[in-house]
Amino acid sequence: MGVSEIYGRSDYAIIGSLVEPGTRVLDLGCGEGLLLSWLKENKRVNARGVELVGASVQKAIACGVSVYQGNLESALEDYPDRAFDYVILSQTLQETRHPLKVLEGMLRIGKHAVVAFPNFGHWSMRMAHLFTGRAPKTPLFPHDWYDSPNIHFLTVDDFEALAHKQHWRIERRIFLSGSRQVTMLPNLTAEVAVFLFTAS
Repeated sequence: MGVSEIYGRSDYAIIGSLVEPGTRVLDLGCGEGLLLSWLKENKRVNARGVELVGASVQKAIACGVSVYQGNLESALEDYPDRAFDYVILSQTLQETRHPLKVLEGMLRIGKHAVVAFPNFGHWSMRMAHLFTGRAPKTPLFPHDWYDSPNIHFLTVDDFEALAHKQHWRIERRIFLSGSRQVTMLPNLTAEVAVFLFTAS
């Protein structure tokens, strides 16, 4: 099954389909605000973002998106409970120092949380590690171990196990391989996982 893209990102298209029109949305690690800009224009959401890189913040603001410059982990503490309908974290969870704290913060300030992350259980990662005996490098994960932004290497099964342990309710789970949606053996075949979940 093919998945359309927004700004060249299949995960953006999936996230865009999960967010209801007219809702309050916070995007953590929003980059240049492309997803927020699309949601604001097409879903008429009340869009807010948090981004660490100053140049990206400026570009987001130039696109008409309200973005706060700061560390997303500490920024979560500044928002009251249930301030948003959706809190989004796309392709950034694996770069956070305290992922569980981030996820709990998302669920505190948002009615729904959406995370998208690269699946380090994908078969290409397993093969690269097996046959080279070194930290895996693939076209999807091209970084050397010493130059990688990724500090946590989670898989689909890891996230599912955490959600079960924390008693989170997973509302939707979507798995992507390139621009295709996959359903069979996602921990092995998915390159990117997208989860929509709530605290209970």
